Amino acid sequence: MTDVFNAPSPAARLQSDTHHVETITWVKHWTETYFSFGLTRPASFRFRSGEFVMIGLPGETKPIMRAYSIASPHWAEELEFFSIKVPDGPLTSRLQKIQPGDQIFLAKKPTGTLVLDALRPGKRLFLIGTGTGLAPWLSIARDPETFERFEEVIVAHTVREVRDLAYRDLFERELHEDEFLGEMASEQLVYYPTVTREDFIHKGRITDLIISGQKFRDLGLEAGKFNPEEDRVMLCGSMSMIKELAALLEEHGMAEGSNGDPGDFVIERAFVG
Repeated sequence: MTDVFNAPSPAARLQSDTHHVETITWVKHWTETYFSFGLTRPASFRFRSGEFVMIGLPGETKPIMRAYSIASPHWAEELEFFSIKVPDGPLTSRLQKIQPGDQIFLAKKPTGTLVLDALRPGKRLFLIGTGTGLAPWLSIARDPETFERFEEVIVAHTVREVRDLAYRDLFERELHEDEFLGEMASEQLVYYPTVTREDFIHKGRITDLIISGQKFRDLGLEAGKFNPEEDRVMLCGSMSMIKELAALLEEHGMAEGSNGDPGDFVIERAFVG
């Protein structure tokens, strides 16, 4: 165990009415940039696949909390998170040093718009993310309801280098072999990874590949662009990607959705600002 969390301190007892104190169960460092970790799930903690929650560590006077998409599906016994490492980040500079057995704050109320309920019915679901923007898709792509609502689920993940394609094996092999999701994943799930700084089967920014129509050609979609009647889109990741693609989707006649008013595409406003 590390000393990132000292349970007896006043900070550890702060705001117990709004926060759980949970235990880290495992940590996986993908690269010097990305890592994932799991933590115990309170029996009372309920969420919809794709939502986010505030997590954090004690600060000098109050907890340092940040919003993190929950990477595990709603049915999982543990909670999973996918994080970037920021050397000087108030939270991530310490969070990246956690070890199994350490403790962490978990807010009691998850929320968010990257959920199936915020989309109208459709045929094809595009889950487009850059970097750690893959996190909510890890949740949604492991939820059986996703495959019940959509005939095809396309997970597009863009990173700088091939080694940054965290969870690649999950999408290319593990989900297809899963006891419960295997048949649905094999028939309906498509993984579309892209890399910007190295030669790769799909090279380039996801925005450029979409605007040029290359992504659609790669997927065998003859229209070469989004179809407002059939396609539904979720976006998460860099602000520039989200703004560029959101504008493009609106140009295609697609409307942004929310929990109260489902639409053709959704973004997480809490992250974009």
